[in-house]
Amino acid sequence: MQMLIAVVNDPDKIDEILSGFLELGITGATVLSSEGMGRVLSHDIPIFAGLQTLLTGSRPQNRTLFSVVADEKLEPAFALLQDVCGDLDDPATGIAFALPVTKVVGLAPELGEGGGPA
Repeated sequence: MQMLIAVVNDPDKIDEILSGFLELGITGATVLSSEGMGRVLSHDIPIFAGLQTLLTGSRPQNRTLFSVVADEKLEPAFALLQDVCGDLDDPATGIAFALPVTKVVGLAPELGEGGGPA
């Protein structure tokens, strides 16, 4: 299993991503509001105040999505993120990465796995 973490710069895309996850059989995710380093620095540290004019109003707050997914669903999930968000290598689209999960408790089975809804 893998922990998929995605920072999505356009919060309007989250519903489409979550719907796509369901179609892939990924049934659980947590979404948090988040802020990038540039935005935080522009507000809190005067030397970076010039960044505020670049970021204020032009970049909405990010959404960070966490989901534990089966290994075989990881690449389709990354493909979905790229389809919905655009090329994540482009600036201001987002970032996604995965980390191995060594133990999980309290996680419902994904769709198509034993014990879960089919």
